[in-house]
Amino acid sequence: MGRRPFIAGNWKLNLGPAEARAVASQLRDALGDPSPVTVAVFPTALSVSAVLQALDGAEVGVGVQEIASQPSGALTGANSAVMARSMGCTYCLVGHSERRQLWGETDEACADKVLAALSAGLLPILCVGETLDQRRAGQLEAVLMRQLEVGLSKLQPDQALSVTLAYEPVWAIGTGETATPEQAQEVHALLRGRLVERFGPGAEEVRIQYGGSVKPANASELLACPDIDGALVGGASLKADSFAAIVQAAQG
Repeated sequence: MGRRPFIAGNWKLNLGPAEARAVASQLRDALGDPSPVTVAVFPTALSVSAVLQALDGAEVGVGVQEIASQPSGALTGANSAVMARSMGCTYCLVGHSERRQLWGETDEACADKVLAALSAGLLPILCVGETLDQRRAGQLEAVLMRQLEVGLSKLQPDQALSVTLAYEPVWAIGTGETATPEQAQEVHALLRGRLVERFGPGAEEVRIQYGGSVKPANASELLACPDIDGALVGGASLKADSFAAIVQAAQG
């Protein structure tokens, strides 16, 4: 049985509750009947409740963009995985490049958050990726293997199989630049090979998304690659029609 494609929309700090509810409702209508593609959206925390209401009963998951490593406590501004799950969220992002760059989130912190997510019943998407300087310096493999190894270091093999990876070349996020299908496939195959080495043959079933300026115009070509199992979509997910077109592309 092949890996089910997974298309996720990261809305970042966009779409307040009213706007998010409208886009979610439009997306629900645009997607229509159940499809063989897993779909999820990640609103800003202030819009999660509105989106959950708009998507009630729909086959679209909802996630939070960030979680704390602890379920509660003196952590002003953080999101609790336990609370997110109790609201009805299914997923969470961990280690997005913006969290790493702007908030200094470390690989070790990502490991704690991946474990916290799974412990709370959330399915994490662990983001990994290199900067342009790292790629040019020949550090791509070292950077990705470190992020992968440390990010999953606290998991047992059965837990690791519940994680989705998202490869996001930092130089291609919000820049309009996109890794070529060949570049993306090469990295996805590298990641998959390491997963199998680390966690056994079952890791062949772990889904690896590509994230980096995915849009309707390039989605089909990227998603046709054998080790690209979906996409973590940024700007193109803010409009229901463009996001639905990417979901359609994932259906082959």
